[in-house]
Amino acid sequence: MNGIYQKTEQAILAPPIATWKTKSARIQNTVSSLTIVLAGLAAFFLVLLLKSRTTVSFQIEPLFFVYSIFVTTFAMSRLLSALFYRRSMKAMISDSAHADIVDGFFEPDVTFVIPCKNEERNIAATVQKCFEADYPKEKLEVIVVNDGSTDGTLAVLQELERIYPNLTVVHWEKNRGKRQGMAEGFRRARGEIVVQLDSDSYVVPSTFRELIRPFVYPEIAGVCAHADPANADENVITRMQAAYYFASFRILKAAESTYFTVFCLSGCASAYRKSAVLPVIDNWLNEKFLGLPATWGDDRALSSWVIKDGHKTIYNEKALCRTICPNTVRSLFKQQLRWKKSWIVNACLTSRFIWKVQPFVSFFYYFPLIIVSLLTPIMAFRSIVWAPAVHRIFPWYQLAGVLLITAIIVAYYRFVGRKNPYWPYLFLWSTLNMVALALVMFWAVVKIQDRGWGTR
Repeated sequence: MNGIYQKTEQAILAPPIATWKTKSARIQNTVSSLTIVLAGLAAFFLVLLLKSRTTVSFQIEPLFFVYSIFVTTFAMSRLLSALFYRRSMKAMISDSAHADIVDGFFEPDVTFVIPCKNEERNIAATVQKCFEADYPKEKLEVIVVNDGSTDGTLAVLQELERIYPNLTVVHWEKNRGKRQGMAEGFRRARGEIVVQLDSDSYVVPSTFRELIRPFVYPEIAGVCAHADPANADENVITRMQAAYYFASFRILKAAESTYFTVFCLSGCASAYRKSAVLPVIDNWLNEKFLGLPATWGDDRALSSWVIKDGHKTIYNEKALCRTICPNTVRSLFKQQLRWKKSWIVNACLTSRFIWKVQPFVSFFYYFPLIIVSLLTPIMAFRSIVWAPAVHRIFPWYQLAGVLLITAIIVAYYRFVGRKNPYWPYLFLWSTLNMVALALVMFWAVVKIQDRGWGTR
């Protein structure tokens, strides 16, 4: 079969935790971690100095100075939390009563659920990769929900059904929405574990077991794979996103996983314990915001309901996923608008309960995240538009501060992803986010009642 995923994957797997690790290796790891921490603390004050220079004075604009301190502290705290990611995973293994079978026999039945619409170009490769997973084929099931496609998707799926006996195609004449498609798959699934895939994404077959293995621990209800763009080398836009994806997963989701509370199990590729999802599936399906059904952010919303029910969610860097990212400015901004609208809706809904379920995480991570996310577009507007127009002050120092924070993140990026070549593009992404993408939040607020999904 031809498809966009015909390239040979070169999976970059993190080495397994070696029980025989020598003292010199431990010292080297400790020194490396301390170097990053100390460099971050030293740079912290320089960042504040650079950002504060953008203001006329502290007396004239004290709020901007306070914001600079807050956002810089928060960024560094996420980086520090990510430093403990692997240690938290190791602690989970050693503390569990099931540690003796982690590397032994654990092969539950697994169902892939793939909702799709008008994906005739990509769906064959996605299904093919599912059946290529390094896993007993008799324990794999794939359910594809054809949600009202108007192209040749159904014909492709019918051909695939003749090839793969464990493939089930659910065909809907009229489009019902991705959330309904996901729910249909969960309800039909025979597997104990359900892997949710976007129709243009797949799990690297050789790493599939890493997505399933954490479910040996009963407290784990969701596992997020590490996603990288399959079309990363297409142009500058995709290379920037490749850098952003790596940082977002290996730093931001790793930081959340340190507390076993990943707030968004990525729709690209995530696995759920079916028994944890079915009790909340109706609540998830019937979510409303400002009186209208919530139609985006399915992955983020489902993660929240699973967390609300008292379960743990984690990110596993060893489970690798490939996805297709936007390759034009127009499609990128559409994606960002959709993501920000879903973030606004989910932030409002999750804030109602998270402080009860996870008080430490909510007050020291989640609510500060909301504050930063809401203030950032305001401060970006102030630096890029207001200050130059009113005070004749251009945001050179603000930009320098942003790039310095990015440099600290890049240092950690290089520490954990030495073979990842896209790190220079993180500087371009940070600049683009400051001058343009952050401001999309304003348009997301304006368009919040427009429940159209939007396309790439």
